[in-house]
Amino acid sequence: MSIRSCCGKPPALTPVTGKIDVARLRPVNTSLCLEKICESNYQKLFRLIPDLCNFATVAVGQSERHPALHLEILERNPYTLTVELSHCFSQQLSELMQPAAKIRVYLDAQLAEVIRDHDRPAVDRVFQNPGQALEIQEYKWRLNYFLQKWLDHCLTIGYRFASIADCAAY
Repeated sequence: MSIRSCCGKPPALTPVTGKIDVARLRPVNTSLCLEKICESNYQKLFRLIPDLCNFATVAVGQSERHPALHLEILERNPYTLTVELSHCFSQQLSELMQPAAKIRVYLDAQLAEVIRDHDRPAVDRVFQNPGQALEIQEYKWRLNYFLQKWLDHCLTIGYRFASIADCAAY
C-alpha cells in the first residue's frame, strides 16, 4: 500500500531533510488506511520474526553494528498475542529500551496493531470519550504508521531472530 493511495496526494516533504513530514500527513480514509497499515504490519512483523508464535517469552534479534532488538511475549491467547518490541541502546536491559512498542497481534484476522509506545500512552488513556472517534482513529493511525516505518527499517537493516531450532542447539 502506498502512502499516496491512503492520503490522496503525495505527502509533504520537510524542506530541511527532504523526508515525509508525518505531522502533516493526513489519510483520506483513516479507517481504511488503518486497516491496511495493520495488515502490512502483520506481514512485516512475521517477515522479521518468522517464529513469533513459537517463542515462549523472550527473543533477541541481532544485526551487525546495530543495537539488539528485543521481543517480549506479554500475553498469549488462542487468537491474539501481545508483544513488546524494543531496541536496547545500553548494556543494561533496564536502562534504555526504546521505542518499547506494545503490539497486539490478531492471528485470525492477520493484523498487528500498536497499543502504545515509549513516547505515547495507550489510546484509552488519551481519549476517555468514545465520541472522539475521529481523533482516536487519527491517533491509532499515527502509532501504526510509526510501526510500519520502524519495521521497514528493521527489515532493511537485516535483523535476524534465532529460530526455535537454533535456540535448541544452545
